[in-house]
Amino acid sequence: MSREILYHSSIQREIRDILNHYEDISEQLADDFWKELNLAFDYARRFPTRHHFDPSGRRRSNLTRFPYHFLFRISDSQIKVTVVRHNSRHPGYGNRRR
Repeated sequence: MSREILYHSSIQREIRDILNHYEDISEQLADDFWKELNLAFDYARRFPTRHHFDPSGRRRSNLTRFPYHFLFRISDSQIKVTVVRHNSRHPGYGNRRR
């Protein structure tokens, strides 16, 4: 079952900050990050239960090439991405988001 994907209001800022960081290094690197992130979002939307649980109780999707992941919740008809964060970021970052 393919679900609709929703994003917490802070996701746009988080992604913009990450893209700005990679654009300072290379435009191609930023494009590669964007493509991988969107593929991961789509995979989570199509196969949400294939992702393991994070200690926060949300599902976690790790990017392959970049040291980032996102957390999301599942309902019957949608998934909601609550945080996109660096793998070294404090594990509590974004945990209060609904």
